[in-house]
Amino acid sequence: MSSTAAVAWTADRAAIDRALAGVCDRFAPSLGSRVGDAVRYSVLGGGKRLRGLLLLAAYRTAGGTSDASTLAAAIEIVHAYSLVHDDLPCMDDDDMRRGRPTVHRAFGTRVAMTAGVAMVPLAAAVAFDASRALGLPPSTCGQLVAELMRASGAGGMIGGQLLDLEGEGQPLALNDLERIHRAKTGALLCAAVRGGGIAARVNASQLAALSQFGNAIGLAFQIADDVLDVTATTDRLGKTAGRDVDLAKSTYPALLGVDGAKQRAESLVAEGCAALRAAGLLSLELDTLSRFVVERES
Repeated sequence: MSSTAAVAWTADRAAIDRALAGVCDRFAPSLGSRVGDAVRYSVLGGGKRLRGLLLLAAYRTAGGTSDASTLAAAIEIVHAYSLVHDDLPCMDDDDMRRGRPTVHRAFGTRVAMTAGVAMVPLAAAVAFDASRALGLPPSTCGQLVAELMRASGAGGMIGGQLLDLEGEGQPLALNDLERIHRAKTGALLCAAVRGGGIAARVNASQLAALSQFGNAIGLAFQIADDVLDVTATTDRLGKTAGRDVDLAKSTYPALLGVDGAKQRAESLVAEGCAALRAAGLLSLELDTLSRFVVERES
């Protein structure tokens, strides 16, 4: 990573964390003591903030000049909610996330389920308020909220999660596996990239290029996750390693081998960057983030 990109990344993560803390201070008390504490525990529990970083990088690359960190925080809230529910006993039944007990282990299953549900309208409200604060017209504000909700709904993250659960214990073909993960993981990552472009008021062809990039790195991220699940330790991941095998999930390493999976992820990143390059949108920030997706160690 270049020093310029590293500095921007550090500053952006700090800005997103400040925005998330402000959101919790504003909204968590209205959710009640236990649920509010669970939301705060989840939202402020660290993480890469990759989705928020992608939104900010896409926003600046497309010409945005204002502070979009609260808009970036909205997509991180959706991601945090997805982790809360993904870890529940009725889903992947995991005990550790980001190096500490999962929300249902810390607060109980009922509180965790309620907190996750509460975070969906919270994210929508934050996204709308943040869009208005950027001076965007009401139609664009609504478009950004719709983008976020569409990516997290039945046609995106939730639908992909259902397909993933249904696929446990079954041998899946590569096309079926990619269909699951383009929805479960890729949709929200793509929405982050598209959201940055929409907030910067890009034209249709630019948004199409950002979509190609977002779709490509969204799938590449999941492939890298699958590889890490079989090659990294629990301490390094901050979550339980080897869970895919325990849950009898089909994975990219199982279908392609570790080296083949890595090559597929790198090919996707190259395709995504090529789409941006053709549209004149391949910035150092987006290129660096795309490389991180496949080169990360946790």
